[in-house]
Amino acid sequence: MFSWAKTLCVAVLCAGAANAQETNEAPADATDVVLGPETNLPMPRYVSLKASEANVRRGPSLTHRIDWVFKRRDMPLQVVAEYGHWRRVIDRDGQGGWVHYTMLSGSRTVIIDENMMALRTRPDAGAPENAVLEAGVIAKLDECSLTWCWLEAGGYKGWAPKGVLWGVEADEVRE
Repeated sequence: MFSWAKTLCVAVLCAGAANAQETNEAPADATDVVLGPETNLPMPRYVSLKASEANVRRGPSLTHRIDWVFKRRDMPLQVVAEYGHWRRVIDRDGQGGWVHYTMLSGSRTVIIDENMMALRTRPDAGAPENAVLEAGVIAKLDECSLTWCWLEAGGYKGWAPKGVLWGVEADEVRE
């Protein structure tokens, strides 16, 4: 009986010390970038699906159950965790799981979230249209300003408003 009570006291004391340490530390600056423990790349970050099929597992190993299979090559995904050769990813619906890193590419793509979205010749809502894209289309992402991104989809290129794209952060600028 004594050993479990001692263990409980140690656990409570350790938790209290950890909380005290957390409150004594200076708050993190909003501009601090969290880096992944395996890749040393920013977290979270966007990638795309390299393969036409990739198993999405419940945990970061081949022994974990396959929950579903991604079947859309170039689909944008967001990496939210890393463990060894595994990346925890989420899709635009917030569904996620663990995927082996060889199934992912650093090439950036986005999904169009607005039906009949116009690709424009300039980053201006009044500019002429190059093409019109349906919701769900995957486009390659190139440069982005604060409000517009240059995309390529189905052989067409042009500017799209950033607010109707999934796969790029609202404040992300790409040159």
